[in-house]
Amino acid sequence: MTTQTPRTLGTTGPQVFPLGLGCMGMSGMYGEADRAESIATVHAALEAGVTLLDTGDFYGMGHNELLVSEALRTAPAALRENALVSVKFGALRGPDGDWYGFDGRPAAVQNFAAYSLQRLGVDHIDVYRPARLDPDVPIEETVGAIAELVEKGYVRHIGLSEVGADTIRRAAATAPIADLQIEYALISRGPEREILPTLRELGIAVTAYGVLSRGLLSGHVAPGQEYAANDFRAHSPRFQGDNLRHNLGLVEALRKIAEQKGVSVAQIAIAWVLSRGEDVVPLIGAKTRARLDEALSALDVTLDAADLAAVEAAVPADAAAGERYAPAQMAMLDSER
Repeated sequence: MTTQTPRTLGTTGPQVFPLGLGCMGMSGMYGEADRAESIATVHAALEAGVTLLDTGDFYGMGHNELLVSEALRTAPAALRENALVSVKFGALRGPDGDWYGFDGRPAAVQNFAAYSLQRLGVDHIDVYRPARLDPDVPIEETVGAIAELVEKGYVRHIGLSEVGADTIRRAAATAPIADLQIEYALISRGPEREILPTLRELGIAVTAYGVLSRGLLSGHVAPGQEYAANDFRAHSPRFQGDNLRHNLGLVEALRKIAEQKGVSVAQIAIAWVLSRGEDVVPLIGAKTRARLDEALSALDVTLDAADLAAVEAAVPADAAAGERYAPAQMAMLDSER
């Protein structure tokens, strides 16, 4: 892999490796995960130069933060010091995994942060962000509470997640915002309409998750594939029936381009997101070293104008069938309003 130029999280945030590691899948959101392999994958990512590790306090109800903590504690000191941890907070969940909304009250922000600092075993969180907008709490109050944590040294930078242009402007008027985390992929291009232009006007970066669309663009999903009830994809509209058949047709069109370049479908999909701008940092949800290696190799894939035109022709904007979340979760997304 060639030497990579760091990308910066906005005008106020830290420099990071061009790809980040999304750790959610290591806590069972996409079926079973192997703890030892997950930790080995985090170590391999750090050894490859990856700096940004993304987690959430509600991933596995604290499981993911504890796993990231163990991975950092057992990594070589030099690698551990380079790691930057991004944490999402605010989701309310029950013992059975049910969702009960989001809590962005200032007191709740302080409470969530205290628990995350303890689970992670760190004295500060590098980027702290509400996972979703709490419709009952002004974003100014939530961001203001994080700004207090910054002043006290418990948080270094403020991030946002899945919010729309108006909310972004209000948040940025309250305190410096480093980045917005949002789903952005070949088949999830909604941010291009209004959100990306707003971010660029304000000097805020994008940490893009879902760049492989929950594995749909990995090239490894088969027609009729079934998923366990606790797997996100079992409830995702894009993985159901005719929607899946249509979407896999897009993948096959993309595969032809990938084969012509001698790379995988996943590498083309990641390279496309990387090509969207130096202010975009894709988060790779690899939970094994093999998938991580494949993703990192995308950094060596160059897409020229002809390649990009071919990709656009194979997978036009809005070509995907089905929404990116089930209806109840779509309703929680300020970014979709």
